[in-house]
Amino acid sequence: MTDAITRPGKIIAIHLSYASRADQRGRRPAAPSYFFKPASSVGVSGGTVERPAGTELLAFEGEIALVIGTAARRVSLADAWAHVGWVTASNDLGLYDLRANDKGSNVRSKGGDGYTPLGPNLIDARTVDPAALRVRAWVNGELRQDDTTAGLIFPLAQLVADLSQHFTLEPGDVILTGTPAGSSVIVPGDVVEIEVDAPDAAGAPTSGRLVTTVTQGEVPFDPELGSLPAVDDLQRTEAWGSAEAAGLTEHPVPERAQRDEGPERAQRDGELSPELRAQLLEAPTAGLSAQLRKRGHHSCFIDGVSANIAGTKIVGTAKTLRFVPFREDLFTTHGGGYNAQKRAFDAVEEGEIIVIEARGDATTGTLGDILALRAQTRGAAGVVTDGGVRDFDAVAEIGLPVFSQGAHPSVLGRKHVPWDVDVTIACGGASVQPGDIIVGDGDGVIVIPPSLVEEVVRDTLAQEVEDAWIAEQVAAGNPVDGLFPMNAEWRARYEEAQK
Repeated sequence: MTDAITRPGKIIAIHLSYASRADQRGRRPAAPSYFFKPASSVGVSGGTVERPAGTELLAFEGEIALVIGTAARRVSLADAWAHVGWVTASNDLGLYDLRANDKGSNVRSKGGDGYTPLGPNLIDARTVDPAALRVRAWVNGELRQDDTTAGLIFPLAQLVADLSQHFTLEPGDVILTGTPAGSSVIVPGDVVEIEVDAPDAAGAPTSGRLVTTVTQGEVPFDPELGSLPAVDDLQRTEAWGSAEAAGLTEHPVPERAQRDEGPERAQRDGELSPELRAQLLEAPTAGLSAQLRKRGHHSCFIDGVSANIAGTKIVGTAKTLRFVPFREDLFTTHGGGYNAQKRAFDAVEEGEIIVIEARGDATTGTLGDILALRAQTRGAAGVVTDGGVRDFDAVAEIGLPVFSQGAHPSVLGRKHVPWDVDVTIACGGASVQPGDIIVGDGDGVIVIPPSLVEEVVRDTLAQEVEDAWIAEQVAAGNPVDGLFPMNAEWRARYEEAQK
């Protein structure tokens, strides 16, 4: 490599760009988004990368790197490729243990020494078709990634033109153009090889194999200086590529849109259809709970909560957030920065209800007006918390339906530590899993297992018709004895009326 590539002025990386990766993650961005990596992260072929002490989720990403040959400022899409001097291989290494701490900037998760190996050889950009490049990655000799630029969501030239709208791309600057599906976790001792080539071009030019060996770090992070590494099952799922690869198949983790990969929302299996949602909005919680009781489900109530807006009805699927009791050292590691509370409200999907485990403690707020506004903007169907709500009146004015134990002015850090998202929780005495069906009205809030919801709502609405007929008979002066519930005589009358 040239000296300029060894120490580029800027390294700009794109979050999500290949269709295969987008399909793996379950979301597709409408426009490219980027982050910077420091020049000190550059490494060379044959070098090593350290997995820091106390971490587990170092992942490789085989990518095509573009090296700017001539300065580009506000260049057109048609002219953009002419400003690319060379193409080579890169490994956009990242540490998922630090991913949440920097709110998507990836400063620490992607900026470590040696986290951007480049090379070993440069391909003259003038000799290749940017739509016909190939990138492959091997781990310990096993092929893990194999894709071409034909599979990009955003063409390479578009990235150059787009970035040049915002700042000057200078000679030697490097653009990392995203990774295809197949990126996964690597451990000390693993050897990763990345190659970029143009198999259909004359001479089949290639970068050669970029080789990096993983080593184990021995120096832990100092908790007195900054936030410590932290992982959850969601980070494990995304680092490994799937819940199965992460060994989480017994407790599947829903794939959620991550903050550092653009604002596009995931489309998930098991979403409520518009028809089913409409039926649940019509069905009262009292009737739904009666049907659950008939099926042996007696612990479906989220007790102690009521609506902050009178007459509110909420229906949605659960996105869970767990608080644990306050402890000074745990709040130091989990309470600040981009904590679980903020991640939950940033990642809630349209039609979801954020359900919060606050251990029934109403003496502190578990959300306020800013988070409520974020949830509303994301299209959330509401929030249910067995704790308190800060900025209670302002939250009500926003219009987001919230069921809680009432108002409390305390801020985070008095009673709770935001701990985890998308896990099974206990809220108001009820177990709630991600994807459970949540229904709330003036009678309270209940939890319905997804496997039962269709039959439960069907029988509830049928019972509502029956109860309305019974009410008519009572209003006409008939006694309830034998009518509610109906004996054989009244049942026959009812069935005749329904004909």
